[in-house]
Amino acid sequence: MPRRILIAKPGLDGHDRGAKVIARALRDAGNEVVYTGLHQTPAMIAEAALQEDVRAVGLSVLSGAHTTLFPKVVEELRARGLDDVVVFGGGIIPDADIPGLLEAGLSVIFTPGTPLVEITEWVDAHVPNN
Repeated sequence: MPRRILIAKPGLDGHDRGAKVIARALRDAGNEVVYTGLHQTPAMIAEAALQEDVRAVGLSVLSGAHTTLFPKVVEELRARGLDDVVVFGGGIIPDADIPGLLEAGLSVIFTPGTPLVEITEWVDAHVPNN
């Protein structure tokens, strides 16, 4: 059975091309991908992760709100008992912000220009199958 991954766009960021590219690459690599669409709250993302029984949540933010939104998604996941869900993020994220995001519970941050194969290989190595 393929691993299930949720790709989400938290906050008011209206740019989702990158998230759709990642979703497609992960699907092409044999994963089952659920994309929540734009303008999701952290609670909505966590609830979707619970309902969809996913093994990972990939977050994408281009608006600069990643230091607030990414940790809040992790908090909402943990509040629902989803401690084993792997959370990874991407977007326009300054290198200086990455250590804080990792401390907040994200497993990895992918920045613009990361080869798709690097992302799919990371998921294969770090996200368990269902």
